[in-house]
Amino acid sequence: MNGGALRRRVHHEDVGGKKNERMEFAGGADGLDEPLLEHDGYQSPRPAHVDDSDDDWKEKKRREEQAWTQNFSRLITLWAQWFTNAVVGGGAWVGSTLFRLLLRRQSNGTEAVKEIYLSPIQEERLEYLQQRLSVPFDGSRAEHQDALRALWHAAFPDRTLPGLVSEQWKEMGWQGTDPSTDFRGGGFISLQNLLFFSQKFPASFHRLLHKQDGKRATWEYPFAVAGLNISFMLIQILDLKAAKPTSMSGITFLKILAEDEMAFDMLYCVAFEMLDAHWLAMRASYMEFNAVLNATRTQLEREMMLEDVHHVEDLPAFNLLCPSQD
Repeated sequence: MNGGALRRRVHHEDVGGKKNERMEFAGGADGLDEPLLEHDGYQSPRPAHVDDSDDDWKEKKRREEQAWTQNFSRLITLWAQWFTNAVVGGGAWVGSTLFRLLLRRQSNGTEAVKEIYLSPIQEERLEYLQQRLSVPFDGSRAEHQDALRALWHAAFPDRTLPGLVSEQWKEMGWQGTDPSTDFRGGGFISLQNLLFFSQKFPASFHRLLHKQDGKRATWEYPFAVAGLNISFMLIQILDLKAAKPTSMSGITFLKILAEDEMAFDMLYCVAFEMLDAHWLAMRASYMEFNAVLNATRTQLEREMMLEDVHHVEDLPAFNLLCPSQD
């Protein structure tokens, strides 16, 4: 690798009251010319004095590869045992197999998810959520118009709605005068997410909408459009376009969904708070929004992998939300 050795430093910072890891990479001026690890199978370098006919060298390499495969398989087995104990042994899970991961050994010794079995309640709730995802926003439908009106009144309770097309929508963070043009791939669920946030956690909703925390940028992120991006990000993380999610975050989500049918909307609220916390910690401006969104995604995926996460409320970042007023 050109440019000298690569150094990795991890800094722990307080992001919204939570510990956050920030990584810095320092190398040569040429940057990275090759991947840090070869994903097709890392091989340690062979000493220059050893040729291909050296039987001892070949035997050593064979033993090294065999040991690596055994250790990796053992790690997978331990993880599977932990997962079974956490899922099946937990209080809410005793007496029923809500879902099982069947692992099959590959020719290279690794393990992969073969099949996922869902409980009836998981199947029902996942199907309903995926039906919600399939509904596009339609500005001509009365239900969708009513949802927009409700969102306006939640955001600006003391102001009269000027109309479904108005310059004032930009104050909420829509890009134009007609919010319906911003949805595109987001679908109706992204509007439902915003509306749920405003009703479930009104204090947090208004604090983020009006950018009340921290030192804000001159060019802030648009609140409503950021919300659409969060909805789309969650769909990707949780693998909800698949018939049955197989990503690790998606599998954890299935566990949470069995406990709370509104888990997706709750997770959305947490993710929005995460995004604003990273925005402030990174001292970001509008052009850095994608970097902030990626940092949010990384933190959310990390928290979804923590032990004993059975509800959205178990996520550390849930504490960023102001208490609901139910």
